[in-house]
Amino acid sequence: MSLTVEAALSLEVFSRVPFTLYAGEENLHRTVRWVHPVEIPDIAPFLKGGEMLLTAGLGIAHRPDAQRAYARALAEADAAVLIIELSGRAYTEMPEALVDEAARLGLPLVGLGGELPFVEVSAQVHGGLVDERIREFTAYNRLNDTFMRLLLAGRDHMAFTQALADEIARPVILEDASRRVVAYSSGTEVSDAEVSGWDLHSRVLHAHDSHKGTLLASASLVPSGTGETPSAAMACTRRAILIRGERWGWLHVIHDSEGLPNPAQHAIDRTADVVAIGVLSAREIGAQAAQRENALVNRLLLGDISGEAFISRALRLGKDLRDRPLVAVCAVKETAADHDDQTRLVAACRSITLPAVVADIGDHVMAIVGLARHQDEPQVAAHLAREGVRSGVSRTCPPTELSTAMRQARSAASVAASHSGREVVRFDDLGLLRLLVSLSQGPELANYVDDELGPVLRHDADSPHLLLPTLRAFLENSANKSRTAAQLYIQRRTLYYRLERLGALLGRSLDDSDVRQSLSLALHGLDLLRQSRARTVKYES
Repeated sequence: MSLTVEAALSLEVFSRVPFTLYAGEENLHRTVRWVHPVEIPDIAPFLKGGEMLLTAGLGIAHRPDAQRAYARALAEADAAVLIIELSGRAYTEMPEALVDEAARLGLPLVGLGGELPFVEVSAQVHGGLVDERIREFTAYNRLNDTFMRLLLAGRDHMAFTQALADEIARPVILEDASRRVVAYSSGTEVSDAEVSGWDLHSRVLHAHDSHKGTLLASASLVPSGTGETPSAAMACTRRAILIRGERWGWLHVIHDSEGLPNPAQHAIDRTADVVAIGVLSAREIGAQAAQRENALVNRLLLGDISGEAFISRALRLGKDLRDRPLVAVCAVKETAADHDDQTRLVAACRSITLPAVVADIGDHVMAIVGLARHQDEPQVAAHLAREGVRSGVSRTCPPTELSTAMRQARSAASVAASHSGREVVRFDDLGLLRLLVSLSQGPELANYVDDELGPVLRHDADSPHLLLPTLRAFLENSANKSRTAAQLYIQRRTLYYRLERLGALLGRSLDDSDVRQSLSLALHGLDLLRQSRARTVKYES
C-alpha cells in the first residue's frame, strides 16, 4: 500500500503532541509522495502534487480572503495535506476561513497542539516513503520473476492473469477485441455477475472511457437490478493490450471504489505488457512454423528433395516421422482464403497424437502423417470423417514413395470435392474413378462426358423439365425402377416416360448394362468437371 495521509499521521512523531483534523477527513486516503516545511505564501506554484506541507503559519495571511485563496491554491496544486503548528508563532487557533475553504475543497487540514520538530517529521515520513518504495520494488521484482518463469515455460494469457490476481488479490478478467472473455481469475460474487453480463459491462460500463491512454480511470460498476447494490461500492479499471500499435483486447480488474494503489496499477501495466508479448510470440511462432512446413511440403511436391530428406527436415521442425508408416492426406478447401480445413486437419492429427507436417498448397491442404504401428490408413480415414475433414487419403507408404502418396491423396481429394457434405475418400476405394481423375487434367474427360451425355445436357439446358436427375437416380439405384420412382417422388408411369425420352435422346437402351456403366462413368466425370469449374470461379471471385 502507498503511504497515505492517514498512515503518515500514525507515525511515532505525531504521537508526541495532540493534533486535530479540521477538514478533509474524506480524503485521508490520499497518497503522500513528499514532505515540505514551508513558510512562504506563494508555495503552490512549486508543488507537483501529493505533498505533505508543514508550517508554523508564518506564510499564511491573517485576512480571511487571503486564507481562502491560500487553501484554494494548495488544493488546485493537489497537495495531500496541510499541517499547521498552532503553538503561537502565527496562530493559536485554526482560522475559520481556512477551515471553511479546506472543508469545501476536501483538502485535509491538521492543527498541531504543540511544537513539533519538522526535521523529525520529515525524517520519519521520508523513511516511510523509502520503505514503501522498497516494498513496491520488491513486489515488482517478484511479479516480474513470476512472469519470466511463465514466459520461459511457454504459458499463455490464462497463467498471466492468474498471477496478477494472486499478486493484487482482486478479480482479473481478460477480453479480446471481440469483447469475448478469454481468461477470468479469482472471481467473486460481484465479478461473477459482471462476467455473466459481460457484453453490457464491456460496451456500457466503459463507454465513456478515454481511449487516448492505455491505463484508464476506474469506472463504477452498474447496479445489477436485483435490488441489491453491491456495485455501488465497486469499480473496474481496465488496461488496453496493445500489439504493434493495435488494440488486441482489455485487461480488467474489479476493485473497491477507492481505487487501486500504485503497486497494483504497476502490476496491471506489467501484466498487460506480458500478455501482449505472449500473444505476439504465439502468433509469430505459429506463423513461422506454418511457413516452414509449407515450404517443406512444397519442396517435396516439386521434387526438390527426396522422401528421406523430407523426413530428416521434418524432424528439425519437431515432427518425428521416422520409422513410421506414412500416409498423405489432402483436405479440400472451399476457397483459397479458407483456413478452417487446415485448422481441422491439424486438430484431427493432434487428437489422435499423430505427428504430421501440414501445409497450405493453394486449393488443398496437404499433410504427411506418421502412423503408429498398430494403426492403418482406414483407421485414419475413419477418424478424419468423424472430425468432418473432407479429404482424400493415400495408401500407406515408406518415405521413398511419398511423392506417389501425395498424388494418390490429391486424386482421392478431387473425388471427395465432387461430393456434397463432409466425406473422406480413400485412394484404394476409387476404382475406375482414378482414371477419370487423371483424364480430368486434360480435354479427354470433357470430350468423353460430351460424347456420352451431350444430348441430355443440351436438352436440360433448353428445357424446364430436367432429365439428368432421373438418369442419375436410375443409375444409382442399379436400374431398379421402383426405388428410382420412390426416390424421385414420382409415379412409375412418369418414370417410364422419362426413361423412354432418355433412351431416345441418347440413341441407346438403358436396359443394356454396358450402356449404364458408360453413363455412370460419364456422370462421375461430369461431377469432377463441375466441381473443378466451381472451384475456379470461387478462387477468381
